[in-house]
Amino acid sequence: MKSNKDAFRDYLQLEKKYSPHTINAYLNDISFFESFNKLRFEQDGIEGANYNQIRSWIVSLVDDGVANVSVNRKMASLKSFYKFLLKAKQIEVNPMLKHKALKTPKNVQIPFSEKELVDLIQSIEIPLGFEEVRDKLIVDLFYTTGMRRAELIGLMLYNVDLSLNVVKVLGKRNKERIIPLLPIVADGVRMYMDERSSVENIIDADYFFISKKGLKLSESFVYRLINSYFSRVSEKVKKSPHVLRHTFATHLLNNGADLNSVKELLGHSSLASTQVYTHNSLAELKKTYNDAHPRNK
Repeated sequence: MKSNKDAFRDYLQLEKKYSPHTINAYLNDISFFESFNKLRFEQDGIEGANYNQIRSWIVSLVDDGVANVSVNRKMASLKSFYKFLLKAKQIEVNPMLKHKALKTPKNVQIPFSEKELVDLIQSIEIPLGFEEVRDKLIVDLFYTTGMRRAELIGLMLYNVDLSLNVVKVLGKRNKERIIPLLPIVADGVRMYMDERSSVENIIDADYFFISKKGLKLSESFVYRLINSYFSRVSEKVKKSPHVLRHTFATHLLNNGADLNSVKELLGHSSLASTQVYTHNSLAELKKTYNDAHPRNK
């Protein structure tokens, strides 16, 4: 008979369709609480834990210097586990029912400006060779499609359709979406494909982006690439693929794109997730308003 944790793993994988990384994070959080509970309260398993025990773990985490946002993530894992146990009739009361998340500072993502993007593109000379062509295309795809880093790394050859100038990406919870390619980016794809054909001994042949050794790209490589490129033109502290995704959405909204269209392009399940990007659009709107209104002259 499966343990509750194993059944929960199957639930996250098969019903919720979470990624392996997310599933492992959930199960690790649950295991950490199990260890704490056994050590502090000499109790095997956490099915019978009450909120006082959970609160003791929260206090212990905070005392150890764990950030509130990380504590909240661990509590979200527990909350999901107990909801599953309640649904499976393994417990009668959810001890997390009245739990309230710890307060966390709201970090506003600062997108790159349109000038910074223009400056970067102008600073990149005509790329020569496989790696230069690939790296420029990575920057272009992030900025013109808004795809996530994991989506770009996981992009498959057969999901790039140059007859229609679109790419199909696999997003969170295995949700597919189709994103159009600008003609200039499609040209970059063709150039990359020509260079890619010269790579010998391709191991991860189904993946669109590969290293010069023929391997699928790593997340750390892509992060370093974006950070390196944007260090040329920006003094912002954070220069990452996610900031480029944020920049994509902000620039579209600043230039009149419909919020629902941006939502679909980003692959958000709800409009609320997309609305966070309107913060910078509103700032741009206020600037335009103040600069243009006659009463402000």
